[in-house]
Amino acid sequence: MQLEVLARKENPLLKRIEVRFKAIHKAEPTPTRDALRAFLARELQATKDIVVIDSQASTFGRYETVGYAKVYKSKDEALKVERKHILVRNKLVEPEVKKQAAPKPEKPAPAPRVEKPAATPKPDAPKAEPKTEAKGEKPSAREEKKPAAKEEKKPPEKKDEKKAEPKAEKKPEPTKKKEGK
Repeated sequence: MQLEVLARKENPLLKRIEVRFKAIHKAEPTPTRDALRAFLARELQATKDIVVIDSQASTFGRYETVGYAKVYKSKDEALKVERKHILVRNKLVEPEVKKQAAPKPEKPAPAPRVEKPAATPKPDAPKAEPKTEAKGEKPSAREEKKPAAKEEKKPPEKKDEKKAEPKAEKKPEPTKKKEGK
């Protein structure tokens, strides 16, 4: 693997050197973050524990990885300045294990569902005819909401027949142009 430093910038306020790099790795898989840290440390004459790789990306079909790394003056400076998830990625800090507050009481298992037998058709109940009322009175709410007798449903037509009808209707008719005076 070959390592090229594309850009190098001193940052005295944060006590670090910021580096853009390109790693060429022919006939090898994409290098791990640890391997890149080791190569950068060797290239920049630093120890591996003060090198932090912020980002790295490899392009599909190419044997190169480009990235951005920071080399600090000391490990303490890196721990003060860097974000926690970046430190965890570079294995400078162990990941925090979340503690569970209190275990939630488990809900009792739901009762198994009993399958209902197929519904038998109900016998037709005789429907009461609406009473005739005086002209001034309005029919009660129950009588208003009664649905009309259901019509028998027609079997659905085939898709081909449905498609054929709209095409016939979509043909544009020739329009006559109006002649101006």
